[in-house]
Formats: sequence, structure tokens, C-alpha cells
Amino acid sequence: MLQTQSLSPLQILIARLLQLTTVEMEERVRGEVIDNPALESAPQDEENVGYNEESGHETNEDLIKGDYSSEDDIPDYKLNGLPQSAEQQAFSYASTQSFYDYLLEQLHEQPLTEEQTTIGEYLIGSLDEDGLLHKSLISIADELAIYHDIDVSTSVIEEVLLTIQQFDPAGIGARSLQECLLLQLHRKEATPAIEQQIRIVEQCYEEFTRKNWDKITDKLGWSAEEVAAVIAELVKLNPRPGSALGESLERGTVQIVPDFIVETFDDEITLSLNNQNTPRLRVSNDFMQMLGEQAASDNADSRNAAQFLRQKIESAREFINAIQQREHTLLATMQAIIDLQRPFFLEGDEALLRPLILKDVAEVTGFDVSTISRATISKYVQTSFGIFPLRYFFSDGIAKAEGEEVSIKEVHNLLRQLVDNEDKTAPLTDEQLMEALAKHGFRVARRTIAKYRDQLNIPTARMRR
Repeated sequence: MLQTQSLSPLQILIARLLQLTTVEMEERVRGEVIDNPALESAPQDEENVGYNEESGHETNEDLIKGDYSSEDDIPDYKLNGLPQSAEQQAFSYASTQSFYDYLLEQLHEQPLTEEQTTIGEYLIGSLDEDGLLHKSLISIADELAIYHDIDVSTSVIEEVLLTIQQFDPAGIGARSLQECLLLQLHRKEATPAIEQQIRIVEQCYEEFTRKNWDKITDKLGWSAEEVAAVIAELVKLNPRPGSALGESLERGTVQIVPDFIVETFDDEITLSLNNQNTPRLRVSNDFMQMLGEQAASDNADSRNAAQFLRQKIESAREFINAIQQREHTLLATMQAIIDLQRPFFLEGDEALLRPLILKDVAEVTGFDVSTISRATISKYVQTSFGIFPLRYFFSDGIAKAEGEEVSIKEVHNLLRQLVDNEDKTAPLTDEQLMEALAKHGFRVARRTIAKYRDQLNIPTARMRR
């Protein structure tokens, strides 16, 4: 008999909170205080203590097991236009990474075979400027056979495409506007309002695109006011999730609120969460007193009121518990990254970054790989050497001739240096770049050189003349 894992509401809540950024978490907490009268902001002197390595970590894997089939997937990519409170300290972060690079980074983090990765790279390269895929899978299968000598069925290609459709931003890789909207909606927390939006897109898409609200009203049996409210939310979705594809992710400098702050003094590294503007919560004493009064009464209305109060109090305690678990997981994850990349955090030299994958951090913390993914996606850390996305510290390794394993970032840097210093009248071919890297101890295949060159947005030798 097939057994499936069933997640409790608390487990799902913890997983969803874990993937929020600092700014998103601040908004989520303030919204919960408004929605639940049993919650109130605690005085500043009741703030939670930070992560203490000596106290050990209480494994909460059962609470945040990453079962994507039972809960929302990784959060929407939110970099541009982050909302922030007036008091929230923000820092400048400039990036020259292209949208194409960003998708490839997510692709290369997936547990795919070499063939699947090649298919994924071709699919990403086939997206239009809106991030949508207008080529048929049959055409892509033919092109893969011609250009990459890969003979696969459309079902294999579609399987890789479905993986890409889970990437950020939501809606990327859709084959139609309808699928684009559905991908975004299915990424959101399931609520009655979201279900209504999904129903319109699935059942009344043609009427929706033609703005025929009366037909939608008749077809679904909703009131005009209900349809108008749902449509008002639907039009907020982004029909062009990849409009910046092929361009820089950043146009100038963007304000980033880091999620972690790492400070270095001599050989000591201290870590803290940047959550000073997130309200610290507690269960309202007044609400507890009201519960005692209502529970002591024999009146039926009082018993009903007591039941309502108990539910709100239990919900408040559950939310506070989820916040504590989130903070513990984030700090444990960041501490593991610091420990594994300690030389970099002491000196700030990119060449000191060691090969690191999500599984390495998962083994140190005892968390699941998917939990580490949630804890690191769209998160930033402020260090003495600048602000970095947490994914900056992850990369595969490559073995040098003498057997030492180094980060691919080091190979990328050397490759960039070789191209920058080449004779522009006779640019280095991939074969010559391969030979130059070999002289530095890196045994890399020519095909891999082409892959790295594409990742760095370096044109072919012919195009660099």
C-alpha cells in the first residue's frame, strides 16, 4: 500500500514562514497581529535571544520537512521594488547578473542528469523576452537532435520544463498566458480567494481575456461584485515574468534589506538576524483573562465564546512557535555556511570559497535539503566585505591536476581574466582557453569551457573580434 506524508497545518506554516525574507516576515507578523486579537507585540526587553551554538540545536525536521507535493513550492523571486518600513535599514546592492544566468543557476542546483541539464539549458535559451516558451516541444526535440545530438521524446523535455516552471520568478517557462497565470496562482497559499481566481483562469479564460464579465457572472453563478473583486486581483499578476530576460537583473542600484548580519573581529565571527523591526509577539494577557471568565460560566453563549477564545489563543501560540522555529532554522543554516566558508568570512577573498552544495549544509544542520533551499533562497547577508545573496556561497567543485578540489567560481574568475587579457585581434578559442586553464592545473573539457563561457555571458571567439 502506498504511503504518503501528510503535513500538519503547523508544519506547513513553519515551511512558509521560513521562505519569507526579512521584509516579508515583518509584514506577515504585523498582518497576523491585526487578524488575531489574541496576539500582541511584546515589550522590547522580551526579545528572543540569538542563536547559541553551545546550546545545540533541537532538530525540528518533522516540522519543516520539505514535501513540495503537499505544500507551496519555493517562493516567488522578489528582488526589484522590495517594500520596506521607514525604520528598516537598507543597503545598496548592485548586480550585473543577467536574468538568463539567474535561471541557469537555479537549473544547475537541480538533481538532474547531464542530458537533462543540457535540455534545461536549451529550454531556457528558447524562452522569449517575456520568459515564455512559444516553441512547440516537438520543434525543441528536433533542434536538440540536430544541434546537441540528443534524441529524446517530448515527454522527457516536458519533464525538464516542469522543473523550470518551478523556478523564480513564478510563471517562467509557461507555454501560454493562461499557463503563466496558473503557475503564479498555484505558487500562492491556497485560500478561497485564490481558488476563485484559479477557477476563472481555468474555466473562463476566453471571457477573461475579452473582458466579458457578464458571461463570467452567468457561467459561474457569481454576483457581479464577486467577479469584479476576483478580476481586480487577477490583473495584478505579471503576464511577462521574464520581461528582463537577457538584460541585467538590476538597472542601477537596488536597495536590499539583508536577512543576516555577520561581523568579524580578528578571528571571531558573530552572527545575528536583521529582525529588529519585526514585532516580537506574545499571547495577550487580557485575552487569557477573558477566556478564564467565559470558561467559568455555565451560560451556553459563554461556552461558545470560550471555544472561540481558545481557538484564537491556540492559533497565536502556534504562530509564535512557528516564528521561533523559523529563526532557529535560519540561524543554524547561516552558521553552517559561515563555518563551511570561514576563510571567506575572515578575508573576503572569493578565491577562498570552497565547493559547497545544499546537501553539505543539510548534513551539518540535520535539516532536509529542501529546508536548506527554503532558508537560503532570496536571502541576503551583510558582511564586512559587502552584501551577498546566500546562494553566492554555493557552487559545485572541480578537481585540479594535483587532486585539490576548488570552487567553480575560481575557474570562472580565471576564465574571465584570460578573456580580458587576450589579444582582441586574435581572441582565444574554446580550445585555447582549455589549454590555458590546463596550464593552471584545471583539466576542463572544451564543451565545459563553452558552458562556463555562456554562464559568464562571454561570446564566442568570432564574436569577440
